[in-house]
Amino acid sequence: MVQEVIRETGWRGSKEAWLGAAYDSLMESGVEAVRIMPLAKKLNLSRTSFYWFFKDREQLLAELIERWRAKNTGNLIRQSESYAESIAEAVLNLFDCWLDENLFDSQFEFAVRSWALQSPDVAVEIRTADELRLHALTDMFVRFGAQLATADVRARTIYLTQIGYISMKTNEDLVIRMKRIPEYVTIFAGRPPKTRELQRFYARHGYVPLPDGGTS
Repeated sequence: MVQEVIRETGWRGSKEAWLGAAYDSLMESGVEAVRIMPLAKKLNLSRTSFYWFFKDREQLLAELIERWRAKNTGNLIRQSESYAESIAEAVLNLFDCWLDENLFDSQFEFAVRSWALQSPDVAVEIRTADELRLHALTDMFVRFGAQLATADVRARTIYLTQIGYISMKTNEDLVIRMKRIPEYVTIFAGRPPKTRELQRFYARHGYVPLPDGGTS
């Protein structure tokens, strides 16, 4: 993929190609691997071509953080604000993030959280993201009538559960996870999802369940 981008953009490559290579290196080996010379070798480009797009390595790293912020925090907040028939369906909208890497990149999340252990600046980014996300989830519950204290606890229960999944690198079979989702929704939302709400959720993810879930 990277080489295709380079062929299309010439001997300097492109900003997207450099960012893509940096992302791949971060996923594979952590932030220490995100260095100009190794990336140039990976892209089969000269080191000097890097400077057409970035002032220095710090700018490249900053743009990686911006990509993570826009994708993971931005999409999570948008999902929390999406239309829902009930709080149960609002929780299902949020669950789209955990099942669609185009909405929320769990590997990226893990890599940035690992990076934060080495960088106070990235640790601040993590704390800011956590606060923004929890605020959005709390607002989601309040929108459906929860008292602020209840909304805060339910938001934390959802969010910290998912961060636990990511931190532990939990890898559930899709069928098993889908079977658990109605129970997760009931616990998180305080009420079970309706059958039609589950059907809409399953359809978004191309999943066909056995006819035994939800309530009409």
